[in-house]
Amino acid sequence: MKILLIASLLFIAILLSLVTFYMWYFSVRTSPAFELKRRLRKLAMETGERIPAELKFEILVEMSAIERFLYKSKLMRKLDVLMDRSGLKYDVKLFLLVVLLLGSIGFVIGLALGRGMIFPFIFMLVASSIPFFYLNFKKTKRILRFTEQFPNALDMISRSLKAGHSFIAAVRMVGSEMSDPVAGLFKTVYEEQTLGLSIQEALAHMVDRMDIPDVRFFVTAISIYREIGGNLSELLDRLSHTIRERLRIRRQVRVYTAQARLSGYILAALPLFMATFFFFMAPDYLKELVSIQIGKYLIIAAAVSQVVGFF
Repeated sequence: MKILLIASLLFIAILLSLVTFYMWYFSVRTSPAFELKRRLRKLAMETGERIPAELKFEILVEMSAIERFLYKSKLMRKLDVLMDRSGLKYDVKLFLLVVLLLGSIGFVIGLALGRGMIFPFIFMLVASSIPFFYLNFKKTKRILRFTEQFPNALDMISRSLKAGHSFIAAVRMVGSEMSDPVAGLFKTVYEEQTLGLSIQEALAHMVDRMDIPDVRFFVTAISIYREIGGNLSELLDRLSHTIRERLRIRRQVRVYTAQARLSGYILAALPLFMATFFFFMAPDYLKELVSIQIGKYLIIAAAVSQVVGFF
C-alpha cells in the first residue's frame, strides 16, 4: 500500500513538473504583447471604470475560469503585486504550480524516509514554502539594487531639469539610459503618461510597484512642486544626498554587526545540522524522540520556534 502511494505521488509530481514546464514556456513575459495582455486582465478584474465595458467583456471572455478565480481573489492579487515587486517574469498560475509541485515532492521524500506520517507533512510544508522565501529574497535584492541606483536617477533628472528639459523628458531619459530596475520603473511611468494617465497617477503606480520610503518621498516632492512650485532640481539634489547618506550609514552598521550576524546564522543552522548528522550516523539516538507523541510535538514546536526566531 505504501509503495502504491509513493508511486502515485511520484506520478503526480512528474505530471505537475511537465505542466509547470509547459506553462513556463508559454507564459514567460518576454514580449510586449504578453505584458499588455496581463495588465489588461488585471484592469478588467477591478471594479473601477478604467477601461471601456466592451473591452472589459472581451478580456473576461478570453480568460479561463481558473484565471477569473485567481484575479478575483485578493490574496492572488497581492501575490501578483509581490511578484511584480520581485521582478519575476512569471505568471501567478505558474508560481502556484511550482508551490504544488515542490509540496508534492517534499511529501514523497517524507514518505520515503519511512518515519511515520508526521515527517511527510513537515517536508511538504518546508518544500512548498521555498518559492515564497525565494520570492521574498528576489524582492529584497531588487529593492537593494533599486536603492543603490535611485540617487543616480535623481541626479540625472536634476541635471536634465537644469539643462532646460521638462520633467517628462527627464523621466524618459532615466528609462532609456539607466539599467533595471530603475530604468524599467521610470520607463513604465513615461509610457503610462504617454498613453493618457496623468503624471500623478503614473507616479502613484510607481509607488505600488516599488513601495519604499525613497520612492514615496520622491512622489511627494513632485506633488508638492506641482501644487506650490519651487526649485525642483534643488529638491531632488537634497533628496539624493539624503539617500546616499542613509546608504553610507547602513553599510557602516552592516560592517559593525557582521560578526554578530554570522554567529546568528551559525546558531540557526546548528540544530538542523546536528539533527541531520544523528539521523544518518546514529538513528537510534533520535529513536526515542520520534517514537513517542510528545517527542513529535517537541520537534514541531522547535522547528516553528526556529523559523520564527530566525525571521
